[in-house]
Amino acid sequence: MVKAGRPPQDPARQLERAHRILDAAAELILRWGYGKTTIDDVAQRADVAKGTIYLHWKTRDDLFAALLRRERVRLLEEIRADAPAALSELYGQFVGTMLRRPLLRAVFVGDAEVLGKFTRMKRHSTTGLELGPAFDTYLGQLIEHGAVREEPGDHALVISSIVYGFVFLPDMLAQESRPTDERIAELVTDTVERAMASGRTLPEPHARAVAQATLDFLDAMLAVARRRLAVSLGMERAL
Repeated sequence: MVKAGRPPQDPARQLERAHRILDAAAELILRWGYGKTTIDDVAQRADVAKGTIYLHWKTRDDLFAALLRRERVRLLEEIRADAPAALSELYGQFVGTMLRRPLLRAVFVGDAEVLGKFTRMKRHSTTGLELGPAFDTYLGQLIEHGAVREEPGDHALVISSIVYGFVFLPDMLAQESRPTDERIAELVTDTVERAMASGRTLPEPHARAVAQATLDFLDAMLAVARRRLAVSLGMERAL
């Protein structure tokens, strides 16, 4: 209920302001780290009053959670725009896109300088393509259409090992031996393909069904991510 004498909030203006605050927070966190970034800093950078930030989020942690949720939405939107048609392409694009986004990269690898106390947070909840029921449904469709082998099983474990291995291992190598981010994404694509693909040439109807299943899986992840972001922004009806 709007108080007498006070005009109602314009949802579009409120949303624009929330994103401006998140932009400022992202810039400062990447520059100074989460531990050294205060609400005062964010307010000054976003050119809003400190109290305005608290109209959107009760705590600094809530603001950071909203920022990570927005990053996840943008990650999934970028992958979706490339329309990956196979499991290997999906995860290769996930890794390549994630590594190009500094904040998500910091979360994925647990960068203590950037994250501070959030270093131990569950990475998959903010950055990954969640390997839950939606993935099981997707995987079942790929197996049904002959794109992925059913054996030896443990597909989620295999994918997670490939992704995390290629993302983390380069940090253990000498600087001159480290592959580029683009090469890491290519290696993930190739390794997932070699480890899980059936090796068959699929008939056109099955190839189309696999491509559609991949997009449906992404759309399901994106819908969940957008709903969570809407909750964090307090804009469920505006988004």
